[in-house]
Amino acid sequence: MPAAKNRPAPLTAIQDDPTHHLAGPFLPQTPLGSNTPQRAHSPSHQPPVAPYLRWAVQPASAVKLLLIPLVLYANWEVLAPWVSPGLPNPFANIFLITGRVPGSSDADPRYQKSWWDLVFITYYVIFWSFVRQSLASRVATPIARYFGLKKPAKIDRFAEQFYAVVYFGAFGAWGWRIMSQLPTYWYRTKYFWIDYPHWDMQPELKHYQLMQAAYWCQQLIVMVLGLEKPRKDYNELIAHHVVTIWLIGWSYLINLTLIGNAVFVSMDIPDVFLAFSKLLNYIQWNRAKIVAFVFFMGVWTYFRHYLNLVILWSVWNEYDLVPETSRQWVWSQGTYLAGWMRYQVFIPLLLLQFINLFWYYLMVRILYRAVKTHDATDTRSDDEDDGDDDDSTDVRHNGSNGAKETKKEK
Repeated sequence: MPAAKNRPAPLTAIQDDPTHHLAGPFLPQTPLGSNTPQRAHSPSHQPPVAPYLRWAVQPASAVKLLLIPLVLYANWEVLAPWVSPGLPNPFANIFLITGRVPGSSDADPRYQKSWWDLVFITYYVIFWSFVRQSLASRVATPIARYFGLKKPAKIDRFAEQFYAVVYFGAFGAWGWRIMSQLPTYWYRTKYFWIDYPHWDMQPELKHYQLMQAAYWCQQLIVMVLGLEKPRKDYNELIAHHVVTIWLIGWSYLINLTLIGNAVFVSMDIPDVFLAFSKLLNYIQWNRAKIVAFVFFMGVWTYFRHYLNLVILWSVWNEYDLVPETSRQWVWSQGTYLAGWMRYQVFIPLLLLQFINLFWYYLMVRILYRAVKTHDATDTRSDDEDDGDDDDSTDVRHNGSNGAKETKKEK
């Protein structure tokens, strides 16, 4: 068993794993323009996709599906006044929020849950697929090539992080804006429970919650169906996505939308800085990468740990602020916070915190390595995905001595 003695510890192996979604992008990258060995062509991961799933990977297919209800909506708007004036447009329910509370004023409209929400989420799952693939091919790929990235696998990873910066930047700012209009700003946690149930939502809050649900469902679909090249930390990411969707579903279903917004803000804002740090590492802005990563660690610590622990504390200690009349599961009244529901809210938040703590440990090790070894100047060929591509090494004999020369494209 000599090989087992040299086997690295699991956490050390993860830290140095070029395919791990967190550790991999922060490993030293092959210097742009260097004479490192070159591999044969390394194509992007494009697994066979069933015709009914092409919308998930092909922007053209996605936009065709997105246009169908829009065309039907426009057709109804043009023709219905001539056939049946005043008849509401049924196709609006596909891509616009529904469930307006009867009697709510135009000055302060309110919305409740609706079965049409499921259709809305389905539509925007396709929408996010279109946005992601379009940004990757039209924006992120040209930027990656401008900065000297050549390997298709690395360009794909760059595009993923570019999309993350765009999405989490937009939704982190949007979530912050919504929270600023709520009594829960800034994490005044007692208002998670006071005046429960919070079933009548501002239209912006409902739109935000459903768009978040569509985004995470799209992410999970892509991973579960294997529509992208899987990573070795596949199980970690699946667990994270499942717990996130669990939280989204519970917070929306049981009228805890205020705590749902607070959790989203604590997740989205640090993810912007994480993805941005990865982008800097890919393009080898090494000093900027280290500065950005140090700043990111502070942001992540505050949002993903301190604020999440504040929420956990509130669930455990302020749950009894729920009005006595609402501490029962009565579907018709929109009250679901019976005593046992404390654990149904607490457990997924705790699981999310465990996942975050595991990643936080990895990030501390990455930061320590960066400060101690100055790996920003390391010229080793430790590119993310290097050991995981399906390509083969291009080996050529050099002269009569039979020495082998290898070239590797970055």
